[in-house]
Amino acid sequence: MDAGLDGDQGLTRVAAFLHRKAKVRLALLLSAPLAWLGLAYLGALAALFVTAFYSVDTFTGELIRTFTWANFQDLVTGEVYRTIVLRSVGVALAVTAIDLVVAFPMAFAMAKLASPRTRRWLVIAVLTPLWASYLVKAYAWRVMLSSGGLLGWGFGLTATVLTLAYLWLPYMILPIYAGLERLPNSMLEAAGDLGARAWRVFRTIVWPLTFPAVIAGSIFTFSLSLGDYIAVKIVGGRGQLIGNVVYDNIGAANNLPFAAAVATVPVVVMLGYLAAVRRTGALENL
Repeated sequence: MDAGLDGDQGLTRVAAFLHRKAKVRLALLLSAPLAWLGLAYLGALAALFVTAFYSVDTFTGELIRTFTWANFQDLVTGEVYRTIVLRSVGVALAVTAIDLVVAFPMAFAMAKLASPRTRRWLVIAVLTPLWASYLVKAYAWRVMLSSGGLLGWGFGLTATVLTLAYLWLPYMILPIYAGLERLPNSMLEAAGDLGARAWRVFRTIVWPLTFPAVIAGSIFTFSLSLGDYIAVKIVGGRGQLIGNVVYDNIGAANNLPFAAAVATVPVVVMLGYLAAVRRTGALENL
């Protein structure tokens, strides 16, 4: 009996302590997910970065754990790799721009023009493609773009941009829709009552207040396009992007250190993109 009472009193004291110390309670709640994030994500990035400074024995194919800059030197000095990096960034920017042009009017119609019931159905329609397999959607575009298909445009860079723009479009629509839904209708009505035309309302009210949501969507579309390699394999023809170089060096070439060096490029590009976006103040308003 005494042991049970002592245990209950101990639990009561711990509960009272945690009730008084909100920061300690928050730290205990976040410790497990943060530990998992540190091991699974940051740990993997650290291992990737370290591996980029190793090399591979050309005869045995074994990994040589000796520090060297050779992989990064080949990456910087090789003209073909510079071209691939620029092409990959260009594709990611094109996909982001196309998705923005398509997503903004649709998100505006969903948030401001549709009735509540219609809005729910439109949200379901936007989410429906996410339930289908990535490969099914990519191969569907391959069928449409192939000669004799619905479009028949063939494969290549244009096909890659179109396929990626379709794949990542929901990731642009949903953040913009959420941003527009938070925009008070009274502001739009007041601007209209004061005689402001549609373009001026968009330029002075709608765009500034939804810009953080646009940035959130662009982070998804840009990063996902920058690292994609499956769609390029399916509809890209002979074109190569960063993801393909990484995939080929891990598989056929069996050069994991060089693949790791190439894989650091999208990480650096995304860090630069986030730093540039942060200077606009958009990240603070997400």
